[in-house]
Amino acid sequence: MLSQRIQALSPSLTIAVATLAKELKAAGKDIVSFSAGEPDFDTPKRIKEEAIKAINDGFTKYTAVAGIPELLKAISDKLKRENGLNYEPNQIIVSNGAKQSLFNLFQTVIDEGDEVIIPAPYWVTYPEQVKYSGGIPVIIDTDEKSGFKMTADQLKNAITPKTKMIVLTSPSNPTGSVYTKEELIQIAEVLKETDILVASDEMYEKLVYGTEFVAAASISEDMFQRTITINGLSKSVAMTGWRFGYLASPNKELITAMDNLQSQSTSNINSITQKAAIIALSGEVDEEIEHMRQAFEARANEAVELLNEIDGISVLKPQGAFYLFVNIKEISNDSIEFCKELLQEAGVAVVPGIGFGSEGYFRFSFATDITTIRDGIRRIKKFVDTKYSK
Repeated sequence: MLSQRIQALSPSLTIAVATLAKELKAAGKDIVSFSAGEPDFDTPKRIKEEAIKAINDGFTKYTAVAGIPELLKAISDKLKRENGLNYEPNQIIVSNGAKQSLFNLFQTVIDEGDEVIIPAPYWVTYPEQVKYSGGIPVIIDTDEKSGFKMTADQLKNAITPKTKMIVLTSPSNPTGSVYTKEELIQIAEVLKETDILVASDEMYEKLVYGTEFVAAASISEDMFQRTITINGLSKSVAMTGWRFGYLASPNKELITAMDNLQSQSTSNINSITQKAAIIALSGEVDEEIEHMRQAFEARANEAVELLNEIDGISVLKPQGAFYLFVNIKEISNDSIEFCKELLQEAGVAVVPGIGFGSEGYFRFSFATDITTIRDGIRRIKKFVDTKYSK
């Protein structure tokens, strides 16, 4: 009964682990979870107030598919003010989270057999959406030596006549790596004289530590024309449940096509969210965003120090986002089995690295309070020391 394309689609491993952890906790098990990619902070009060006002004002009807004009202008202003990118409001479309933005993009531009280059470790959704759209994910393996970043030479060697697009994620989920301006310039040089598109996922742009975020489209006019910028408010503004993502491209034909696709699937996003998002984009809550960023950085520093004290595992300090990609190759090369036993025996939920395309690792989210982080790492240490001590 089911279509071949849906049968080929794998479920999200991150969501599966988070769900299992919640089920075990509900059953009375002592579980600490570091699996979900969701800030533990509340949405800033000023944003919530604007949503309540929208409800009380009766702003509860359908809107234009791409978003209300004042919201599209707010996104355009934000991209110009913070990233040096000049997108007109009609070059932007708002969707139900950046995940839908990506889905719309892949469905709109990928034909059967098109190749999409994706550096690993990658966010679990990228290759699945590419395959669902008929494309072929071409995975480039990275490691600690390059800071988990694809090099220009790796990209050059992976390009074929079938290459349609590359996916860049900076800051990265799951590694926390951030591409420097020089690294992006080198990638841009490889792409010159090609028709290859760049999908630049910049969801974690405001959560960077000791480095500077650079938007891929800002590198050059050539990169601007080929880059599709994807962003949202879920991570940096703690608005995961509001479902707000957006996509920007100078190619109006592409935006129109995605508008047509979205009009036949979900239509506009929640009207209340649209009003609230204007506040989030305007700079009014930047102080609260900075407070969250500082808290994440402090957690990352302590978590990295504690994890690196455990014999047999190691982790690089992240430059952004709120994840640690922990190397367990010295003690295990089966991340699914390791994480399963860690959950069952120590009550700690983390996500196997294989789900992100890199075996011998697990992803640890530090988007939770420091007390829980300390308790979780203490449990990991006890588990590793007991089970893998030499």
